[in-house]
Amino acid sequence: MLKRVFVAPDPGRTRLRFAARAVLGIGLAVVVCGLAGHSLAGAVTGGLAALLALFTVTDATVRAQAVTTALLPVVGLPVLAAAAELHDQPVARDLTFLAVVGAGVYARRWGPRGHSLGVFAFMTFFVAQFLHATPGRLPELCASVVLSVLSAAAVRFGVWCYERRLPPAPVPAPPGGTGLARVTTRQAVQATAGAAFALVVGQLVSGQRWYWAVGATWWIFVNTTSRGETLVRGFRRVLGTVIGIGLGLLVALPVDGAPVPTAVLTAVCVFGIFYTAAVSYTWMMLWVTLLAELLYGLLGVLEPALLALRLVETGVGALGAVLAVLFVLPVTTHAVTDAWIQRALRCVRACTAETAARLAGDAHADPAPRVAELEQLLGRVRLSVAPLMHPLNPMRGRKARARRVLDLLDECAREIRGLVAVAADPEASHDARLAAACRRVEAAVEALTGGGAEAPGPAEPRTPAAEPALAHLHGLERALSELATWLRIPPGSPLVGA
Repeated sequence: MLKRVFVAPDPGRTRLRFAARAVLGIGLAVVVCGLAGHSLAGAVTGGLAALLALFTVTDATVRAQAVTTALLPVVGLPVLAAAAELHDQPVARDLTFLAVVGAGVYARRWGPRGHSLGVFAFMTFFVAQFLHATPGRLPELCASVVLSVLSAAAVRFGVWCYERRLPPAPVPAPPGGTGLARVTTRQAVQATAGAAFALVVGQLVSGQRWYWAVGATWWIFVNTTSRGETLVRGFRRVLGTVIGIGLGLLVALPVDGAPVPTAVLTAVCVFGIFYTAAVSYTWMMLWVTLLAELLYGLLGVLEPALLALRLVETGVGALGAVLAVLFVLPVTTHAVTDAWIQRALRCVRACTAETAARLAGDAHADPAPRVAELEQLLGRVRLSVAPLMHPLNPMRGRKARARRVLDLLDECAREIRGLVAVAADPEASHDARLAAACRRVEAAVEALTGGGAEAPGPAEPRTPAAEPALAHLHGLERALSELATWLRIPPGSPLVGA
């Protein structure tokens, strides 16, 4: 876990800039709320709104990110108003909270924007419970949300918009389907069921802090698709919370809400959340837990018993998520893994076709965007396969098979990148054998993805004129051939059933 955070590559220092900008944007939002004369609760609301605006908005282009950011208050303010108005009506409040959970997860079918708006809506309701928002405090809290989102937007799109210099990152949509066959629909039902369990049991544990359990259930479902991913994420959330509570006993309790050290430590936590989110959910949860403890210190209610209660409520939320993914319209790890692998292989085929056209002299053929898409899809494959490779997974055969499949897919990606680099050379010449090799690769992918194509024939001898490109194509053929062996193992012990 330590290695993953401190040794993980950070191309272009993107994670570092992401985290540093978050500290700047959230700090500005809190200062603006303070200058506006808002109370501590208003400043906390504003800081969390800015955090969400900077963290959850992940559209592919800067323009789309700006539109999504502008829509955050449009979605969040009505939810905040509902939460405040229903503060003294527990039944209506709880039912509304569950409706927000279901709608927030269901909105993921509309891509990154739906995901961002769903998370913001949920967290707005959550923050209202965190601060015990009442109708009398509603104007101040709404103003804090608006000012903070504007402050975050000013930093993100004005002061430090490093994304303008980066190519748009393709965001693969989740596996499709219709009705209950659609993953987002099934997850919406699962999340609502899990949150209902967490809400009821969480209130039995504590009538004041029950929302922690619902929050744990919600965040376990974020960025997961299959039941395996959700189970692993639940384990990591609990582990991160345990470590964070231990750190809080050493750091947050002694600080006891003192303004200056709390502000410094809060900035460190914000940086930690943003810097580690992409590489370790456990580490991210450690920083989230410590941040929550520091905020409770500011509010004057932090004590060891509260930390113990947070751990219990987190466990309740994790249990709710586990029960939901196991028994409510389960989405199996193998089914999701198969869908992402199929899409990755089809992207390999598209990359090969574009490269072949480029080598044939088509100036409009550009395989580079396909390569970027392939990287995104392989990232999703790794995420979906992660439960099979988890250290606690006792099925060693499946673990070894999953690791080998990932290695072969990575080999395919390396060969594709090499092939594209050769094609980008203006001196690259076309050879008839290149076209034949490309057709064999496309046929191999068709056979793997159930396209009905026949298995490719043997590779033809290389010629010096096309040696680099042919070397990459032959390497790609070998990787696909071995991949077919691993993916077509009989059902009962497969990584992906044939």
